[in-house]
Amino acid sequence: MSTLAMRQQVMRKAVNPPVPVPAEHEFGRLELLLRLRRNPLTIWRRQHFQDPIVAGKSLLGYGVVLSDPAAIRHVLVENVANYRKDDLQRAILAPGLGEGLLTVEGEAWKRARRTLAPLFTPRRVAALAQKMLPPIDAQVARMAGRRRGRIVDVSQDMTRLTYDVLAETLFSNSIAGGATAFGEALTRYFETQGRIDPLDVLGAPAWLPRIGRIRSRPAVAFFESRVESIIADRQALRAAGAEIEGDGPPDLLSALLDARDPETGAGLSEREIGANIVTFIGAGHETTANALSWTLYLLSLSPEIREQVEAEADAVAGDPAAAALGGEGLAMTRAVIEEAMRLYPPVPSLSRAAIADDEVGGFAIPKGALVIVAPYVLHRHEKLWDQPAAFRPERFLPGARESIDRYAYLPFGAGPRICIGLQFAMVEAVLALSAMVRSLRFDYAGDGPPKPVHQITLRPQGGMPMKVTARR
Repeated sequence: MSTLAMRQQVMRKAVNPPVPVPAEHEFGRLELLLRLRRNPLTIWRRQHFQDPIVAGKSLLGYGVVLSDPAAIRHVLVENVANYRKDDLQRAILAPGLGEGLLTVEGEAWKRARRTLAPLFTPRRVAALAQKMLPPIDAQVARMAGRRRGRIVDVSQDMTRLTYDVLAETLFSNSIAGGATAFGEALTRYFETQGRIDPLDVLGAPAWLPRIGRIRSRPAVAFFESRVESIIADRQALRAAGAEIEGDGPPDLLSALLDARDPETGAGLSEREIGANIVTFIGAGHETTANALSWTLYLLSLSPEIREQVEAEADAVAGDPAAAALGGEGLAMTRAVIEEAMRLYPPVPSLSRAAIADDEVGGFAIPKGALVIVAPYVLHRHEKLWDQPAAFRPERFLPGARESIDRYAYLPFGAGPRICIGLQFAMVEAVLALSAMVRSLRFDYAGDGPPKPVHQITLRPQGGMPMKVTARR
């Protein structure tokens, strides 16, 4: 079937998956606090999906919500030096992720980025694609080995799959076998510390105890002890002269241990190394796992599209890695994943604080203003997308994707702080989805539609129950 025919067929079968209904009215202080605490997705009003820029005062101070691509480019690229990570974002992320690549600023961020960049070049990712296949195939075999028709939480399966891929490719199996424990700790962290605390919103002193921070301490303690063990094991291995073998740059752990500042010669502190390990294990596999969970759900709503993805998987079974690395053999598979990340972006909101006065799109941005670029809003904006609420993966097929403004679609962010592992994540997701649908079929089995909840990432509340059956 030609790309055009595929696109036309899919357009006739579009469905609108469930999301919170935007409110028409402005929220009072108490209502806004409750919505921020329970699920920040519900703070967006109809106006946010209609106007390119929405500005005004709120509990968070003076804020500007940008859904205009040119304005977003100005903030994230052209005048990026004027915008830093805001305090609320750091209050949520730093307790668990420490001073890692996601949270640090300035020279510390530049040093970490330089250290890690060689691990994610296109050539390196191409080499890692083959190493992704064994852990993916092993997870598919585990799912296929279950009792026929059993209902399972596929979000847990996707967490294990992406964790095992990370262990094999970036950690040379130094973290192998810890998927369940790490996944449970990460879930606990997101469900506790990941909730916005009213005290942080109101700017209360840091010494006042936060309930979420207290409840997240066991998870943070687990991260710290696990990282200490990982580093100690690798250092012992190196001391014995048994370095990890392989072509190209060292793995992530060795790269962090060997990093040296080009000017001072100083290495990363153990705290910095640990923070980046947690960042990559946590954020690195959590976001891809969520993207795959939502993708499987959307395919279960669209049998025609699912059949096309299955046909692609069958056709490239001999060499899926080559197809995932840019061939058109998996064009619909890739488009489905990208459309899933449009509707359910792994990171639904990005925020910055203005360091000095600025102006964008005719709106003044005073020093200290909170500037929000929310992919969840941007990806559903009525001025940017045709049928924004509909699942239409043909938007991302070759010939159509080129018409999407670069700054209207931000599943991985943009500018200098764009996700360093975006190509790695896309290849992993395409390979994983292709392998799963080649052998299995997934049908949503929840009592009601899954509820997307913003807790740092965009997760399905209570998991993603699905009935998994063999295709053959």
